[in-house]
Amino acid sequence: MIAKHRASAAAGLLLVALAACTTTPSAGVQAVPEIRPGVPAGYLQAGELPDSLALVPVVPAGDSAVYANDVAVSHAALALRDTPRWQQAISDADLSFPHAASSFSCALGLPVDEARSPALYRLLRRSFMDAALSTNAAKNKYQRVRPFMRNEQPLCTPADETALRGNGSYPSGHTAIGWMWGLVLTQVDPQHTDALLARARAFGESRLVCNVHWQSDVWQGRNMATATFARLQSNPSYQADVAAARIEVSRLHQQHAVPEHDCAAEASALSMAIQGVQ
Repeated sequence: MIAKHRASAAAGLLLVALAACTTTPSAGVQAVPEIRPGVPAGYLQAGELPDSLALVPVVPAGDSAVYANDVAVSHAALALRDTPRWQQAISDADLSFPHAASSFSCALGLPVDEARSPALYRLLRRSFMDAALSTNAAKNKYQRVRPFMRNEQPLCTPADETALRGNGSYPSGHTAIGWMWGLVLTQVDPQHTDALLARARAFGESRLVCNVHWQSDVWQGRNMATATFARLQSNPSYQADVAAARIEVSRLHQQHAVPEHDCAAEASALSMAIQGVQ
């Protein structure tokens, strides 16, 4: 059953996810279970993941208030094309490591990389897989059409168009990953909770800017991340990595390490709001 689940997860977002997570562990870095060489497994077994079919409502009907809001927000998000917010959305769409590991550097106030914080890096890679897999059952069932397929406007990552056309929109896997990372990082460094969760919210909203998700997709991506995060609280390997990551983060703060990103530019881009977003 687990093998079957892993195979089905290779489609769409998970195909991207598996490729994104492919790295060669550095010497001295703790080995982790792998789905295939270079692709780390999540902390949870297939049977431990929350059931998205039980937790996610059916796709909003075309005559519903939720769908009307989806269309209105999607239309408003188109106004951000070719702005700094659009460029930030392109960056957020890139789930490859090591790029993705630094997505929350500014919110955390620290650099995030495998050399200086191997436990934190491992925590992000493995929780990534749990969050992505948690959305798979609902995605496969509903196969919701994405905004760019309705409005025929560009998406922010044209190279992904073919894969996205064949992968359901609901719920948003990228949002689940970003919200999961926000929650995980608040557990590691609770003093930065506000900044981390604001960044996690923006990470999901980047999918609106990219014209690849509806707002209700984003809402339910957060929902699945929250449910998956709850399951992780009783996982010993996850808790061990959280404890190790706390030590790393504390040390980096004591060393006055700073992000390598242009945090002022990121903040400016993220200040560009989508009209009507909730």
